[in-house]
Amino acid sequence: MESATWSNPLPLSTLTSPSHLRHPSPYKFSTLHAFPLSSLSSSFSFHPFPLHLTPSLSPFSPKPISFNPLRPLPRTMHATRIQDAVGGALALVQSSPATWQSALLSNALIFLLGSPILVSGLSLSGIGAAFLLGTLTWRAFGPSGFFLVATYFVIGTAATKVKMAQKVAQGVAEKRRGRRGPGSVIGSSAAGCICAFLTIFGVGGEAFSRLWRLGFVASFCTKLSDTVSSEIGKAYGKTTYLVTTFKIVPRGTEGAVSVEGTLAGILASIVLALVSFLMGEVGSHEAIICVLAAQIANLGESIIGAALQEKEGFKWLNNDAVNVINISMGSIIAIFMQQALQICGS
Repeated sequence: MESATWSNPLPLSTLTSPSHLRHPSPYKFSTLHAFPLSSLSSSFSFHPFPLHLTPSLSPFSPKPISFNPLRPLPRTMHATRIQDAVGGALALVQSSPATWQSALLSNALIFLLGSPILVSGLSLSGIGAAFLLGTLTWRAFGPSGFFLVATYFVIGTAATKVKMAQKVAQGVAEKRRGRRGPGSVIGSSAAGCICAFLTIFGVGGEAFSRLWRLGFVASFCTKLSDTVSSEIGKAYGKTTYLVTTFKIVPRGTEGAVSVEGTLAGILASIVLALVSFLMGEVGSHEAIICVLAAQIANLGESIIGAALQEKEGFKWLNNDAVNVINISMGSIIAIFMQQALQICGS
């Protein structure tokens, strides 16, 4: 079989000489010779990056085709991709009902933006625990539940910082100048976390979902009332009484209460219950239940602190353990009060 070949191959130096450039096509087509590989290598040059297939024979040949896979994308394409990514993130954040993905993304963005406030009120490990709490809250109750917890944190941190120098001098300030650790975060949110898990897994169905939400709100109303009453009492309380005997005791004594602190705690629980009502977490009568349950639970917590805390045989009953008992009582009392009202109304 005859094969088409390029006959009479010329060296590259000859092809690029001035005299040769006057002859556009120096090759003749022939069917009589074998195809020499050397002619192919001398006629074309190949470069992988960027890719060029360059005829080295004629100056009148088309411009070489070049493609570089590593060349950066145009700016318009970059802008389009960024817009798509931002749009996808916003759609994920706004997804309803909330998902674990939307909860993680929303929580990460809020924690990043609010990091200065978080650092002022939490230790590094406390921020980690708060991140888990925020993710769980968003997944169970959406943005409104997360905003409720954020409001609790801001008000509680502000109350803790009131007259901090005076509290430190008197030895009644919280550890790390009020920066809470993971134990405090878990102790303050244990009941709320249980209500969140019950909501996520749909325990009791739709009939109980409102009760779990009520218990969640009541637990944080209880804890905020306890925190504010304690911190304002340490800062402004003129006379501090032991709740079990009404004996006058120094500020910061476990189980002690003051008029100033008690009023501030009631006001704080009203504010948080109002926020939960405005956010649609609870109804108007449920908000009132949260305030009442918080005060009953705080009274019980003061009795436990005065009678048992730091006593022989109850060394395990530290502040974090008492916090768990306190908020659990507030949550349970609110749920029972709501159930009792429903029974009486039916």
